[in-house]
Amino acid sequence: MPQASNSGYPALFVQAVARVLANEGGYARLPNDPGGETKFGISHRDYPRLDIRNLTRDGAIAIYFRDFWKAGRYGELPGAIAVKLFDLAVNMGPAHAVQCLQRGLRACGTTVAEDGALGNATVSAANRTDGAALLAALRSEAAGYYRAMEARSASTRGEGESIFLAGWLNRAYQ
Repeated sequence: MPQASNSGYPALFVQAVARVLANEGGYARLPNDPGGETKFGISHRDYPRLDIRNLTRDGAIAIYFRDFWKAGRYGELPGAIAVKLFDLAVNMGPAHAVQCLQRGLRACGTTVAEDGALGNATVSAANRTDGAALLAALRSEAAGYYRAMEARSASTRGEGESIFLAGWLNRAYQ
């Protein structure tokens, strides 16, 4: 288990949240973003009582630790998988991210239920699977998820590629 950082958070969480914060950036209020007003990836849709504009970096980190990391069991996964899955969970939602992991496990030859829950069987399978192969499969499944999401969205809005797809794919393959 990684040692705690100077912040008091586990070192693996510090690594994972640094990736999320780099990907999410600062304050945004984009008209096409279903989350509405966001800062550091924390959205008004998910936290309607929070003053998003004045959210601090430390405040966002505390939310990510409490509402994602501790609740999601990411710290029980191999390091690179934990960091990747955590980042995907913030962007696409925990259940969709875990389904990508479960499909990645299947691609690596380990069948687990594709239920979107990071339960004991999925955690155990991830810890038994070759890390490099699983990371590659997870990236591929995430990209597929984003492409399918874009296709569904394009069919309803009648336009070409969304402004988000290129960033999503970069995030998937990162």
